[in-house]
Amino acid sequence: MKNIIVVVNDKMQKRYRYIRTEPVGKNFDPEFKPELTPKQMLALGVFGGKYMTDCRKEFPADWFKKAKLCSERHDPKLNYFGVNASKPLWYWKRKGWIYPDDPRGWFQWYCRYYMGRRLGEEDRRQVARWKAIRRHIAQIYKHCRAGDLECRPRQRQAVLHWAYDSRLM
Repeated sequence: MKNIIVVVNDKMQKRYRYIRTEPVGKNFDPEFKPELTPKQMLALGVFGGKYMTDCRKEFPADWFKKAKLCSERHDPKLNYFGVNASKPLWYWKRKGWIYPDDPRGWFQWYCRYYMGRRLGEEDRRQVARWKAIRRHIAQIYKHCRAGDLECRPRQRQAVLHWAYDSRLM
């Protein structure tokens, strides 16, 4: 595959450059097996629709055809489970969970990783964070009957934000 240089100019990054070195949706870390693509997540409803509203040029247009977005505000009604399962960005920054190359957090990292960007140590860190969400999945299985989507909707929405398909649990 020929390397592709991407230049980002949105509200959070100006003239940020990265290189896509892998084919779209391929060659993931063997421990990273997301159940949902970024496109599927956006169509289901994640992050109150506010996420990604100013960076459409960076990603394929078809990701946004059915995306549930709201550029004005975070609207939990747009989430698949209709509840707020997000912490504000300031909280994530205070915890030290935001990497400078991805100022929007994990989902931005995932979108760029999905598109073919690789960052070595940062990829390993993010995959480890993704794997750590399994503790929430275990709680859903422990406390909910299979297929009961009304059980723990906030936790199900949070799990959905990490590319696990909590509709199937």
